[in-house]
Amino acid sequence: MARLAQTHGLTDVQQEILATVRDFVDKEIIPVATELEHRDEYPQQIVDGLKELGVFGLMIPEEYGGLGESLLTYALCVEEIARGWMSVSGIINTHFIVAYMLKQHGTQEQKEYFLPRMAAGETRGAFSMSEPALGSDVSAITSKAVKDGDEYVLNGQKMWLTNGGTSTLVAVLVRSDEGHPEGTAPHKSMTTFLVEKEPGFGEVRPGLTIPGKIDKMGYKGVDTTELIMDGLRIPANRVLGGVTGRGFYQMMDGVEVGRVNVAARGCGVAQRAFELGVSYAQQRHTFGKPIAQHQAIQFKLAEMATKVEAAHAMMVNAARKKDSGERNDLEAGMAKYLASEYCKEVVEDAFRIHGGYGFSKEYEIERLYREAPMLLIGEGTAEIQKMIIGRRLLEEYRFQG
Repeated sequence: MARLAQTHGLTDVQQEILATVRDFVDKEIIPVATELEHRDEYPQQIVDGLKELGVFGLMIPEEYGGLGESLLTYALCVEEIARGWMSVSGIINTHFIVAYMLKQHGTQEQKEYFLPRMAAGETRGAFSMSEPALGSDVSAITSKAVKDGDEYVLNGQKMWLTNGGTSTLVAVLVRSDEGHPEGTAPHKSMTTFLVEKEPGFGEVRPGLTIPGKIDKMGYKGVDTTELIMDGLRIPANRVLGGVTGRGFYQMMDGVEVGRVNVAARGCGVAQRAFELGVSYAQQRHTFGKPIAQHQAIQFKLAEMATKVEAAHAMMVNAARKKDSGERNDLEAGMAKYLASEYCKEVVEDAFRIHGGYGFSKEYEIERLYREAPMLLIGEGTAEIQKMIIGRRLLEEYRFQG
């Protein structure tokens, strides 16, 4: 077992779950990840294996057929999976956020209907906030729901939907002005709808189209799509929580745990980059000795290892804070910001250690080099994290003049 990124104070059950996931990653993911990634192929066999391990139900309460584990356990599993192939952690993450939102905010009927099937991995979740004309500015959403009898009619276009094709349940955030007078703050007139659909592309239910996969630089294998709603009819009992106008808060709660998850992904990718760098540095010789014996390379390894360790500690702290029932937006923002920035830097240093071979598709580091940038953007850019951190710090350290 590696020296870096250890987590103290874990129970025997947590250690057993992590050891099982780590073993699965080493045997089933790392040997095939680069080949699948280059083909942009959905890792069906890996997903089926994770279903069997119960990973899709990791945080779903036991009463609904899940394992009822903590956010920390989940984040540590994500760290291991991302160490193998970051795309696989993306397939699980969106599913997990929707399950978390249902657990926290769903009606009893919604929980009983969806959660057991999500725990088994039969129903697969995706969630959708972003639109073509907006990224981080969620309050500018234009997709709309209008009440029509016992149903709502949804119209609009969504963007950057992870698992858009493979999912069968999408939590969609739209504007719903019904019951909210003119001049209501934008975030108070948004609603999350639970949209069931068939997997695949094209018209996946009347009024709902998933056009196809967006071709990306990295983060391949997982399908990222648009979502087009044109007269999509959704029954009133599929409003998350049963009441309109709460969608923004529900989504932000989901994104908060999602940020811990993105931090965990950054930690996992950085760990793998360090492993590749430290291994290659001991095999490659220049000027009559392994490059690991050159001080310049040792300095790089020292910096990389320190960053891996620091990011892991912050991610664990953010997860533990949420698990204890405390507000963790400050810690989650810091962890996501630091882990994604450090991940990019550690990957780049490992890439430099590989020299010219880092540029070759034969070496795994080439894949990591294309994957790391996604973490700088996903679940809120670094700039958005810094805004959240700055505002929270000013709340905590208000000047008493």
